[in-house]
Amino acid sequence: MQRFIIRRFFFAIFALVGATLITFALSRMAGDPRFLYAQEGGYGITQERWDSLGVELGLDKPIIWQYGVWLGNILKGNWQDSLLDRKSVLGKIKNRLPPTLKVGLASYLFASIIGIPLGVLSAVKRGSVWDYIARGFALFGQALPVFWLGIMLILIFSVQLRWLPTGTLGEGMFSWKHYVMPTVTLGWIASATYLRLTRSSMLEVLDSEYVKLARAKGVSNNAVIWKHAFRNALIAPLTFSSLLLTGFITGAVVTETIFSIPGLGRLAFEAINNNDFPIMVGTVLVFTGMYVGFNFITDLLYAYIDPRIRYA
Repeated sequence: MQRFIIRRFFFAIFALVGATLITFALSRMAGDPRFLYAQEGGYGITQERWDSLGVELGLDKPIIWQYGVWLGNILKGNWQDSLLDRKSVLGKIKNRLPPTLKVGLASYLFASIIGIPLGVLSAVKRGSVWDYIARGFALFGQALPVFWLGIMLILIFSVQLRWLPTGTLGEGMFSWKHYVMPTVTLGWIASATYLRLTRSSMLEVLDSEYVKLARAKGVSNNAVIWKHAFRNALIAPLTFSSLLLTGFITGAVVTETIFSIPGLGRLAFEAINNNDFPIMVGTVLVFTGMYVGFNFITDLLYAYIDPRIRYA
């Protein structure tokens, strides 16, 4: 186990360096960041100012040198400033993180609470009306585009019925009602995937020999489903859950745009449009760190859920 943890730690470091280096290089291919300064005054900047900005931003050095300087500043706790408004990159990420965390965690709970029980019910009641209802829910969840679903929810529940608000999830949000539509929009497709994964895994386990043996020995139906079948069928949904939670937290650009959520997804999208490379690389660092961290936790949970798995 110790060797596994050490190995995964070094893989995590490699993933972080690789992802940020690729993003750093691609930001240079998108154009010179100094054009942001040239657009501010409306008439461009002088050649002397252009050259001095190149020295100031380190653009006169090779790309590897620039990345090394950036990485050294990160290790010192200096995330640099945004090129667009001269504000701290770390401060902007901290300000954008809470709205994304709230909506992401709410959507994750919605998807887990709805998708997994429906998947178990669909597998246990295979061929019944409950099975068809659950599969219909999954079919619509995976077929409906996120942008269309969000707009339809706004049209029905905000414009027509006036039950739910559509205001921004910023400082003015004090009610749980602001979370309902973004949570359903973001969580429905995930709950559908949860349902299908749980159903297929449960069907495979329920047809296994040890489950048949447990039934033959007189074990109760609830014990067979929840103790023997569900625990062994949880590996596939667990793998998906780590990616799902990380994807929600790192921000869904479409959902955040529809409901005016000032989250990390919109921050990264705005940075890409403006070629604001300190924001771009900073958000990628946060995103990659979350993915690596949650995947590492998931790998450790495998051994706890399934005793047949051993890391040597």
